[in-house]
Amino acid sequence: MKINFFLFFYLFFIFIFFLIFFIRLFQLTIVKGNYYWTLSENNRLREIIIEPERGEIFDRKGFSLVKNTPADIPHLEKYLQKKNLEMIKSPRVYQLPEIIAPFIGYQQLADQQDLINDNCQHKLKPGEKVGKKGVEKLLDCDLRGIEGKMLVEIDAQGKFLRLVNLIPSQPGNNIKLSLDLELQKKAYDLVKDKKAAVVALKPKTGEILVLVSTPSFNPAETIANYFSDKNKPLFNRATEGVYPPGSLFKLIIATAALEEGAINEKTQIEDTGILHAGSLTFGNWYYLQYGKTEGMVDIVKAIRRSNDIFFYKAGEKTGVNKIKKWAEIFGLGKATGIGLDEEEGLIPSAFWKEETIKDRWYLGDTYNLSIGQGYVGVTPLQMAMVTSVFANNGYLCQPKLLKDEKPNCKKLPISQKTLNLVREGMKEACSPGGTGWPLFEFKIKNEKGKIEQIQTACKTGTAETPDKTGQPHAWITVFAPYENPEIVLTILIEEGGQGSDVAGPIAKELLKTYFERSQ
Repeated sequence: MKINFFLFFYLFFIFIFFLIFFIRLFQLTIVKGNYYWTLSENNRLREIIIEPERGEIFDRKGFSLVKNTPADIPHLEKYLQKKNLEMIKSPRVYQLPEIIAPFIGYQQLADQQDLINDNCQHKLKPGEKVGKKGVEKLLDCDLRGIEGKMLVEIDAQGKFLRLVNLIPSQPGNNIKLSLDLELQKKAYDLVKDKKAAVVALKPKTGEILVLVSTPSFNPAETIANYFSDKNKPLFNRATEGVYPPGSLFKLIIATAALEEGAINEKTQIEDTGILHAGSLTFGNWYYLQYGKTEGMVDIVKAIRRSNDIFFYKAGEKTGVNKIKKWAEIFGLGKATGIGLDEEEGLIPSAFWKEETIKDRWYLGDTYNLSIGQGYVGVTPLQMAMVTSVFANNGYLCQPKLLKDEKPNCKKLPISQKTLNLVREGMKEACSPGGTGWPLFEFKIKNEKGKIEQIQTACKTGTAETPDKTGQPHAWITVFAPYENPEIVLTILIEEGGQGSDVAGPIAKELLKTYFERSQ
C-alpha cells in the first residue's frame, strides 16, 4: 500500500505538470497567439526615418550657398550596428559660413514651442531642426522636405536580413536669393576685423546684394557657444543694430525743410561756427576741428560740406513734428519688411520725450535731431533705403531677399525740385571740395584696360555714441553711377572714427570691385 501511495502521488504530480504545461501552451498559442506573433513581427522589423534634404540656397548668379549632404544608404548593416537608430541624417553644409551667416541665419533642434506653433504644411517632429534666424527661419516652410522611411528585417541578434520597404525622402524647395556672393565676400573681407555693417542694394528694385554684419558666426557650429560672446556675433548689426545716423540724417532734414517751405534753393544761412541754445552751445564740425567758418551757405553747399550750422537752423525752421513726419515718410521708425529679425529704430518727438523721459522738448533737442544726434536711432538697412530714394528719383522700394520676387516700390510725395537739389548736394559731397574725399574722381579700369571715371553721390556721417564714450560711429552712404544708379551702398563702422576717413575707403574698394567686375 505504501508503494502504491507513492506511485499514485508520482503519477498525480506528472499529470498536474502536463496539465499546467498544456494549459500554458494553449494560452500562448491559441488565446494569445496573435498577440505574440505580432510582437515577434515587430521585433524583427525596424522602421528607420530618412531625414529629408532641406532645400538648397543659391545666390543671384546660381552659386550654391547652402545644401544638404544626401542621406546615403549603401550599407544597411553599418546603420544597424548603431544602437537605437531612429533616423538617417542629412547634414546641412554651409559654403563660406561666416560670410553668409548674417543673411542665411542658422538652424536648431525644434523646441516645444516650435512644435506647437508650427504652421507649415509638412509638420515638425521631435528631434528635427527648424530655422531660427535669417533666411533659414524666414523660408523654413519652403525649405523643408518630406521625410522618408526604411523598413528592414533583422534577426534576434539585430543583424540585417533584408530590406522590406523603402519610401524615399523628398527634398525641400530650392531658393534663389538676391545676394551677390562675390560682393558679399569682398565686403566681409573689408570689415571682418571690425564691428560693422554693410548693406548694398539695387535702388530700382530693392534687391539686397550685400548684407554683412561683423563679427560673424558659423551656422554649422553649436550656436549656444556664441550666446556668451561679448562681441555679439549673432546680433545682425545691419538690421537689428540701432545707431544715431549722424550727418546722414541731414538728407531727411534737407527734404523736410524744402518740402515744408522752411527754406528754398535760394535760402542762405551764415556759418557763424557756433550757435547758442540757452546755456548750451552747438558748433559746426569744421569750426570745432579747424577753427574756420564757411561764410554764407545754401542747401547744396550745406550737403556738400555737411554744414551743421545750416542744418541746425533748417531744423529749427521746420520743427520737430514735421521732421518726424518726413522721417516716417522715408520709412524710418518702423520695420522695413525685409523678413529678417529687425529693429524699428526711433524718431523722437516732443510728445515721445514727455511720455518717456518726463521732460519737455527744448530747442537744443531740435538742434541735435537736425544733425542726426540725440534720441534718433536708425538701422544701416533703413539708411540704405533712404539713400535709394534719391538714387531712383523718389521711389521707396521694400527690400527683398529673393531674386525673382516682384519689386514693391511706391512714389514718395517729394517734388522733383527737392530731389534734384539733394542729389546735387550728394554729388558735390563726393566731388573735390566735399566731405567724401575717398570717392573724389572715382576711377575704375574698364574691359579694355583703360581708366574710366564714374561719378558717385554720397553723404558721410560721424555719429557720437549716446554715452559719449569711445570713438564715434563712422558712416557713409553712396549711390553710383550718378546719372543712372545701379547700386546703393551704406556702411557703418561701430566706434570707428570719422566717416570719410574710415567708412569712405571701404566704400571705394567695394564700388571698385562691383564696377570693374561689371566691366
